Amino acid sequence: MRIINLSPNNQHHIHQAATLLVAEFRENWPNAWPTYQRGLAEVMESFGDGRVNLVAVDDHDNILGWIGGISQYQGHVWELHPLVVRRDYQGLGIGRKLVAHLEDYVRLQGGLTLWLGTDDENHLTSLSGVELYPHCWEHIANIKNHGRHPYEFYHKCGFVIMGVVPDANGIGKPDILMAKSLRLDNHSESK
Repeated sequence: MRIINLSPNNQHHIHQAATLLVAEFRENWPNAWPTYQRGLAEVMESFGDGRVNLVAVDDHDNILGWIGGISQYQGHVWELHPLVVRRDYQGLGIGRKLVAHLEDYVRLQGGLTLWLGTDDENHLTSLSGVELYPHCWEHIANIKNHGRHPYEFYHKCGFVIMGVVPDANGIGKPDILMAKSLRLDNHSESK
């Protein structure tokens, strides 16, 4: 496996990235990219200014995973968006390697913080299906994973929950906001 830039000139990889988004988000986040056309639109949008795309490919040039980054706050902060790994390759370290490569890239660009939002639309955590107000931080402090929600993966990569956006996806369906410092003096080994 190797990690390379996703090129806007490589139609083979563009098609695979769009297909991967639709296939892997279908079960738990069906509204994210419900059709190939929506997945393709996301891939094409990811080639805009202030964006980076990295893909993990196998020896046959097939995409195993894709990660993107979006520069914000004059490049001091970057959003991790999206991250997807083929289901039959999950749990093998590909996602962690993609995150580490993105972190290195962002750090080289002068980025100080990497953040992401990870929705809970299907009651996969204890933050979903409950009234988070007025004791939001109490709920965050006691978060439980009920079903393979990715917040635990990101936590293992060194991200911490910075807050939530209650009802972001409808009543009782929050977006969990996570961030990680990329400053070398705060850098903890998470690769």
